[in-house]
Amino acid sequence: MSYQEKRTLTSVVCGVLSLVAYCLYVLPRFGLGREATTDLKALALTMLVFIGIGIVAVIIIQILFHIFFSVGVAISESVSGAISNRTTDDKTIDRRIKAEMKEDERDKIFELKSSRIGSVFVGAGFIVSLLLLANGYPPAVMLHLLFLSFCLSSLFEGFYQLYLYKTTS
Repeated sequence: MSYQEKRTLTSVVCGVLSLVAYCLYVLPRFGLGREATTDLKALALTMLVFIGIGIVAVIIIQILFHIFFSVGVAISESVSGAISNRTTDDKTIDRRIKAEMKEDERDKIFELKSSRIGSVFVGAGFIVSLLLLANGYPPAVMLHLLFLSFCLSSLFEGFYQLYLYKTTS
């Protein structure tokens, strides 16, 4: 599995955990459907808190991922150096880490293609939330759906990017 695949998988797992935490915390408290809460201020503040928690979680998890990835590359380089009876210095390990993390045109194309999928999910979520609001559902349902469409768009971007990496390698 390449560096880009591992990084994408880490982001997807973080996104799934954030979405599950949101659903477990918010949906029982504020409801979903026609019985949803009318306290939009509390719902909006809760969503903002979860957005902040999600951003901090992604940053921390990505930092930990890069640390563990670098340590893993250093260990594998040291082991392969010991097997072939050659010395492994910091410059060799640093070159190997940089080579693993390098992005090429294929990676950029995959990101562009997956961002298109994300845009479709956000747009569809927005339209569906407007349709629900026009059909008499409370504004809280619209907020839930918008929040969920943004989360799902991020997840499906990651899934599609993983799919592209697996089908082209």
